[in-house]
Amino acid sequence: MITGTGLFTPSATISNTELVASLTIAVERWNADHADQIGRGELAPRATPDEEFIVKASGIKSRYVMDKVGVLDPDRLRPRLELRAEDRLGIQAEMSMPAIHQALAMAGRAPADVDAIIVGCSNLQRAYPAVSIEIQNELGAGGWAYDMNVACSSATFSMQAAADALRAGSARCVVVVNPEITSGHNNFELRDFHFIFGDACTAIVLERDENAVADSRWEVLGSKLGTKFSNNIRNDAGFLNPSEDGVRDPHDLIFRQRGQQVFKEVCPMVSAHIKDHLAALHIDASEIRRFWLHQANLKMNQLIAKGVLGRIPDNDEAPVVLDEFANTSSAGSVIAFHRHNADLVDGDLGVICSFGAGYSVGSVVVRKRTPQHP
Repeated sequence: MITGTGLFTPSATISNTELVASLTIAVERWNADHADQIGRGELAPRATPDEEFIVKASGIKSRYVMDKVGVLDPDRLRPRLELRAEDRLGIQAEMSMPAIHQALAMAGRAPADVDAIIVGCSNLQRAYPAVSIEIQNELGAGGWAYDMNVACSSATFSMQAAADALRAGSARCVVVVNPEITSGHNNFELRDFHFIFGDACTAIVLERDENAVADSRWEVLGSKLGTKFSNNIRNDAGFLNPSEDGVRDPHDLIFRQRGQQVFKEVCPMVSAHIKDHLAALHIDASEIRRFWLHQANLKMNQLIAKGVLGRIPDNDEAPVVLDEFANTSSAGSVIAFHRHNADLVDGDLGVICSFGAGYSVGSVVVRKRTPQHP
């Protein structure tokens, strides 16, 4: 049972206009600095960005970021984040706390009620100690905590792990939190990638129905996970990099993808996944009131939903938040759920679905439940 959700949004925003202006300066400098090699055919010139391309390719219009100045600095093109001493709260734990407290307030729970925390996100700021355990300590929760990473599907995979823990009795109140600083792994130097990502953190409270006290609840009817290996979305940053005998392209250590191949392979994979999941639950697609899909690309979401429904959904059936937030990796589908579920009524069905690198895909089918008070 989902009993609460929360969202932390950074204060800084970057519009497409600002992003394009910054990269245009950087591209012109790079092309000028490498003019001789470009002229000899040894290097290809870098493409100049434009706003029309961004909106047409993705549907993204802006994004929130933890640091704006560093991203827009043509000489830097990456966030400028403070180096924190070990005795200070880490940045991912810090951005998690507002989202968690909001979710707990919605659920009618206190930090002391939490006995399990799962952090699921695309990138963790360190190998250990786990960010989740740092959050557990700061929150004052008991029980256990761990981190996990299934890229953009980390939230739905974490939700299944939480539901499994509740069913098994190893926890009574689980918090799933997704602190995504995707600006840290984005490639702001290249036109095809610089606009894709934004930062945010989401939190979800899950409990057994008999323990819940929230007035509004979402029954988890079932979850389904799937993975299939692909190199088409990749990030090779890791602890073994300094030990590797060879020289890597720095762009290998941040996000990269073969966009057209991802589009062609992932869309039918996700559509089939959702259809199979609904069939296993004996639910017809026409019964689904709302789809909260991963917020990466508007055209992908439309094609995936069309594969399930047989038509492109309207914004009420499949709400869009990527125009404001851009791709926030695992947090995206949860932001859509958090922002667009209050209008649904008792008995309404919905699907929370994420997909991304791996490939990985996760779906959670939920039903609105409004307890009847005597």
